[in-house]
Amino acid sequence: MHKKILLLSILVLLKTYTLADTILTDTAVLNLEEITVSATVKHQSDNSISMVEADQQYIEQNISSSLMATLSDLRGVRATTIGSGQSRPIIRGLGLNRLSVIHDGIKHEGQQWGDDHGLEIDQFAIDHVDVIKGPSTLLYGSDAIAGALVLQSNDRPTKPFSGKVRLFTRSNNLLFGISANLEGIYNLSKTNGKFFWRLNGTFQDYDDYKVPTDSIEYYSYRIALYKRRLRNTAGKEADASLTLGYADYRWHTCLKVYDTYAKSGFFANAHGLEVRLSDIDYDHSNRDIDLPYQQVNHLKLLSHTAYTGDKFNLEANLAWQNNIRFEYSESISHGYMPKPDNNKERSFRKNTATLGLLAQWAVHTSHNLHFGLNAEFQHNRRGGWGFIIPDYENYTIGIFAMEKWTINNNLTLNAGLRYDYAHTHIHGYNDWFLTPNENGEEYITRAEDMRHNFHSFTWSTGINYSKDSWLLKANIGKGYRIPIAKELAANGLNYHLFRYEQGNPDLKPETSYQADMTIAFSHSNLQITVEPFIAYFPNYIYLNPTAEYTEGLQMYAYEQSKVLRTGIEAEISYTPWHFMQLQAEGEYLFARQLSGNKKGYALPFSTPWRIKPEIKGLWSFQTDFSQEKNDNKGYASIYTRIVGTQNDIVPPEKPTKGWWTLNIAVSQRFAFSRKDNEPLSISLTLTAENILNKKYFDHTSYYRLIDVPEAGWNLTAMVGVDF
Repeated sequence: MHKKILLLSILVLLKTYTLADTILTDTAVLNLEEITVSATVKHQSDNSISMVEADQQYIEQNISSSLMATLSDLRGVRATTIGSGQSRPIIRGLGLNRLSVIHDGIKHEGQQWGDDHGLEIDQFAIDHVDVIKGPSTLLYGSDAIAGALVLQSNDRPTKPFSGKVRLFTRSNNLLFGISANLEGIYNLSKTNGKFFWRLNGTFQDYDDYKVPTDSIEYYSYRIALYKRRLRNTAGKEADASLTLGYADYRWHTCLKVYDTYAKSGFFANAHGLEVRLSDIDYDHSNRDIDLPYQQVNHLKLLSHTAYTGDKFNLEANLAWQNNIRFEYSESISHGYMPKPDNNKERSFRKNTATLGLLAQWAVHTSHNLHFGLNAEFQHNRRGGWGFIIPDYENYTIGIFAMEKWTINNNLTLNAGLRYDYAHTHIHGYNDWFLTPNENGEEYITRAEDMRHNFHSFTWSTGINYSKDSWLLKANIGKGYRIPIAKELAANGLNYHLFRYEQGNPDLKPETSYQADMTIAFSHSNLQITVEPFIAYFPNYIYLNPTAEYTEGLQMYAYEQSKVLRTGIEAEISYTPWHFMQLQAEGEYLFARQLSGNKKGYALPFSTPWRIKPEIKGLWSFQTDFSQEKNDNKGYASIYTRIVGTQNDIVPPEKPTKGWWTLNIAVSQRFAFSRKDNEPLSISLTLTAENILNKKYFDHTSYYRLIDVPEAGWNLTAMVGVDF
């Protein structure tokens, strides 16, 4: 028995949610005499999934306080926010552990079970983003039941030395930041191979942010805000990454190191601390980070190796991640808990080992077979005087195969099958203090020791047809997700989200069946995309708000119910003249519980409908310093975000009124030709958001629960230099 467990442990140490793009793409090797890279070339028309893309230019032109805030205007994408520095991705209304974040082929593993835990990823180090919408379990395993956010920083150098620097600032919270990238290649004179390297670094520091209100209401308390700032929401972040690699005609390999550090404060009143009862002067400085606050460090080591043959490609990824999170608060007693002698409320230390193997075999000119293995081992340990989830280990392993059949130049079919096995061991936990009862005193058990085994088959099949100006995609598949430790065994106060959370050890794995379609038309100066979808969950897991209160906070308990979700996303772009572009995108989501205690209601924090119309003016010009006219491109746009009223709620959740904001963006790039003919460019980006300083509440923001509106008027500016 022990030998079997040891063998399984060795296998699951080998996990990676690797290079799903390679599964969906054709691999090409670039001529090493000109460029030192082997890369993948993506053709969206070759696959049947619904997706939306964003490149580095989009990220920089829409830069916001965090990666997800930057991407939240993409079609079908939202962000759950708490404060000005933390946000989490949502795809078609689903987030947390229902979507996988894939960073350079590896599933990013932090403490993503926490709604207030942001992504520990430097947005300035990302070259390309693919948002895959719909069940992606076939490619990425358990957590991708709603889709995947695929982040790539794989662009490799093409010159001996180049770089870029970005300076950026935000007016609302007086953010100042700098990001720099240096990279290069080294050509070996006696071989066809080349070494390459890349170095990224980012630092930012910000104040408490402003909201368009003088006070908020928290549990019937009216709390004044000094100079309209949400005190103790300041923070800082530092990121660094290094890539070292080698490539020749058939092989390429690289080693990457990422490290992210962040420290940010929590609004003290939201954390259950009345400022009038605290010894801290929260209004002394807008830049202080006082109690309560969180401190996070994420270290990721990644090795990637690939072989490209004439008909057979092989890829391997191996990674180790270390995530350390500390949450500090003033020591206070709850119930029978005595006052702690320190401020460390909670700590979490998570280590994750992953490995993935992927093979691609061109069996025939019309048949392309992909197959692979993913495995993962997680080890999470808690600490501190506060409790919400216990220690746990989690093992997962999955194997899959996928076939792409190209019938002709216009028609492609694909289908795949996957099997997953998971084992979760949750350790028991007793309070560290005694609680009186009828028999005297005892250490109350918060979590029982438990072991769970889960397994499932998932599948996906689709069609892709293109003809002239039309593109049609259709896909149907089964998704699968195992319950996480928090859903099974949570039992404690979550002051950041103003509730008491209760797990359910009897939860079953979550499954979904989803069908989605993409209809796209592109001709001359007109592009239209429509994406309807429908999904059925026989056993959806969700945190149900109850009418009970425990230790002063509302009880939220995990339950399962049958759920139907359907919706549509659309986008239209029209360019009547070369100097003007008209765009609009929108989305609508409907969710309904078909069973359980809240039958007939929607799901908590369901996203309301949204429309974003935009008018953009375009220009380009030539100067004495530039080589080409199009080297100097710019645009100016005015756009609105219009969001509908959300009355489709789960009691005792409250409705959220609709809102709209007016926004302006201007961007300009200047290109210069140096004496050595090496390009040099300077880019300027300026964005003014909510310029009317409207007071509104975002239904997906947790701070709305305590009457905190979204940030007020904000001006973001960035200056970039590429050399």
